[in-house]
Amino acid sequence: MRLLLVTLSATTILAAAPVSAQSTPNQSNEPLFTLQDAAIGGGFVLGTVILAPLDRAIAEQLQDSVWQANRAYQRGATGFNLLAFPGSVAITGTLYAVGRLADRPRMADLGLHTTEAIVLGEAFNFLIKGLAGRARPYNDPTNPRDFKLGRGFRRENFRSFPSGHAVAGFAAAAAVTSEVARHWPEYRWFVGPTMYGGATLVGLSRMYGNYHWASDVVIGSAIGTFSGLKVVKYHHSHPGNWIDRWFLGVSLTPGGPARIWLTPIG
Repeated sequence: MRLLLVTLSATTILAAAPVSAQSTPNQSNEPLFTLQDAAIGGGFVLGTVILAPLDRAIAEQLQDSVWQANRAYQRGATGFNLLAFPGSVAITGTLYAVGRLADRPRMADLGLHTTEAIVLGEAFNFLIKGLAGRARPYNDPTNPRDFKLGRGFRRENFRSFPSGHAVAGFAAAAAVTSEVARHWPEYRWFVGPTMYGGATLVGLSRMYGNYHWASDVVIGSAIGTFSGLKVVKYHHSHPGNWIDRWFLGVSLTPGGPARIWLTPIG
């Protein structure tokens, strides 16, 4: 049975059945990772190494009674903790669902890819947490060097490095900002600072709550940022990939038509 390619306007979407993986029109040959990515990643690692000796001093400062007695800081920390998780997944999942139900493919695209970025980032984060086995600051605020290989897989209080909330916050920030830049570029200058600023406050809230050292947040922000950027880049440079076909049934090109793959039945 021959594959039918149907081209519709970007505001129209039809329910479509998945097709074989061989249909990948306009696939980009640009590499997913570049030397610039390596440089940025190296910068994050260097920043973590430089910040690590200050972990104890920063933790002690944030746990000072003056900071901890401030109710505005307490409420803010609680709010940003919830916003990062489970809030980020709930919000992006809702965007995906509403986008599909309301025939808004770009909204569904944003919701799906942001959710995927968070899940991917957290998968890497869980593996690193388990292997690093770093004790959380509330265990012993004087010993930020308490690592033990594999210990994090067994006990929650040894899953400090990296910060999972920072991963979620920065994955969402990177993915949403990238999607907005593609589909609604006129809003990127507002959305970018807002999303990354919120993600930074998420990381600070975890330090304020004594759940993470500063270096945990830095490396978590790196994992989240790369996850968000690369998920969006992959999907938009590989239109027709199996995830988009299964969950969106459509390939979007900024400013162009929506391509929908239909598999004839029979």
